[in-house]
Amino acid sequence: MPRKHFAAVRTWVFDLDNTLYPPHMRLFDQIEIKMTDWVMRALQVDRARADHLRAHYWQTYGTTLAGLMAEHGVDPGPYLTEVHEIDFSVLSPDPDLAAAIAALPGRKIIYTNACVPYAVKVVEARGLAGLFDAVYGVEEANFHPKPEARAFATVFARDGLDPTTSAMFEDDARNLQVPDALGMRTVHVAPEPMSEPHIHHHTADLGDFLTRLWD
Repeated sequence: MPRKHFAAVRTWVFDLDNTLYPPHMRLFDQIEIKMTDWVMRALQVDRARADHLRAHYWQTYGTTLAGLMAEHGVDPGPYLTEVHEIDFSVLSPDPDLAAAIAALPGRKIIYTNACVPYAVKVVEARGLAGLFDAVYGVEEANFHPKPEARAFATVFARDGLDPTTSAMFEDDARNLQVPDALGMRTVHVAPEPMSEPHIHHHTADLGDFLTRLWD
């Protein structure tokens, strides 16, 4: 791992879902079911149509919520509360990841398209409480989701970070395009690598990547 690529990093920005926990824990599967149920009830469509709309809005707008707000004027508050009422016991603490994050120099923050109360529960379940200087959710971005440039601009301005001395860790590759354009070091956290110019590094194991960062 070339140390020089991260030597100037002073702010470490982490996505939440499928980034600070591995996909095999399948926490987000519960949220997808909740979202489909919510769409069925709110739009009065059957499950197949609701599931299609959930995925379509995610692909088109960045999140299902953004699509529901844009096309149906949905109030984000009740939606965010309901879809994140899930079973967190599928998550387990990761002491190695906690140690690796704690060892990073500078500030550590979370920036997620989910809401902050949910993010806090995930962090606690993973044994990562107390490691982050700030947690930003979609509410801090005025409900504009990643990958929208204005979402990043709003959150980064609120935090005061300098993108040129920051790194972004994210499971959704499209959410690394803006960070790359801003001059951030980008790391795609996913089971399989992708070859894209806005992806500088890939890892299937965040804790291992961070531990080897200074080798």
